[in-house]
Amino acid sequence: MSKAKLFTPLRVGKLDLVNRIVIAPMCQYSAVDGCMNDWHLIHLGSLALSGAALLTIEATAVVPEGRITYADVGLWSDETESAMARTLECVRRWSPMPIAIQLAHAGRKASAEVPWKGGTQINPSEPNGWQAEAPSSISYIDGWAAPAALDRAGMARLRGAFANAARRAGRLGLDAIQIHAAHGYLLHEFLSPLANRRSDDYGGSLDNRMRFPLEVFDAVREAFPSDRAVSVRVSGTDWAEDGWDLAQTVEFAQALESRGCDAIHVSSGGLTPHQRIPVGPSYQVPLARAIKTATSMPVVAVGLITEFEQAEAIIGTGDADLIALARGILYDPRWPWHAAAHFGEHVRAPEQYLRSQPRQHKDLFDIES
Repeated sequence: MSKAKLFTPLRVGKLDLVNRIVIAPMCQYSAVDGCMNDWHLIHLGSLALSGAALLTIEATAVVPEGRITYADVGLWSDETESAMARTLECVRRWSPMPIAIQLAHAGRKASAEVPWKGGTQINPSEPNGWQAEAPSSISYIDGWAAPAALDRAGMARLRGAFANAARRAGRLGLDAIQIHAAHGYLLHEFLSPLANRRSDDYGGSLDNRMRFPLEVFDAVREAFPSDRAVSVRVSGTDWAEDGWDLAQTVEFAQALESRGCDAIHVSSGGLTPHQRIPVGPSYQVPLARAIKTATSMPVVAVGLITEFEQAEAIIGTGDADLIALARGILYDPRWPWHAAAHFGEHVRAPEQYLRSQPRQHKDLFDIES
């Protein structure tokens, strides 16, 4: 029987992945002043034992004002770096899984309440609120306080903040960085004509709208060790009239690749509440397929990928090189184990768990080392 494509290795830049299953970044809204705590140790530690090939730390703000909520993780200070170092030290003690981090700025969607308390914007004048900043002074939702439009000095400050966070990530020994340019946050806002109404060199034409995100990529790539991977997460479309679309995403992906981007993770939406998303199994895979056709870098597909054969088909047919799991792996933290058993493959597991494999899958586990 031929080997399942889902369990073949892949090299991303100089990072070797044991299979094609990666864990997408998932915000936990549980930090204090940007600092990780025991919740993040429990959460990441569990996922690091899942048998996936790569674990990605949630959207991590490069400045305090770049958080989505007051409870977001950050990497802007010695304190936030030290808290993350403690978490990483504990996780690495028990798992060899490579760990990446998503660096982010929330743009006009910042200063929000945590999701389980409604997720609405907190006014800048209220406790736990602050002034959001964006390419243009256009609110995400009618009734939200308008963000401050970034001037050139503000943009230079944020480029520097992304670079500084990348240097901290390098010191922490993180294996890869993913730059968040999706889901309606700052870099996506620069890309989309629905959020970017600037009249300078950073607005108007596609080349101008791509300029700041590409500058951020260059700054991160220069600041992060050259032997480690840098990737970008994009929204392939806004799913809204006159917004960011797939053709523009292809051009952005090609520009990233020419600058040394190691991989691209293709999601969608998040820029406008007027989006109309045709949600269903594999609904974002055609976006990933288009990027894969137009570039040679590894492409990650994500979004309602829940079934083993579904994931295998995405990889096997060449629609994408990797599949990412998010909410699905929270619901089933051993999804890679179960997929390996389904295909008669092997997956890494800690020695403490070796006795858990069912009799019919007695060759399922490889010992983590």
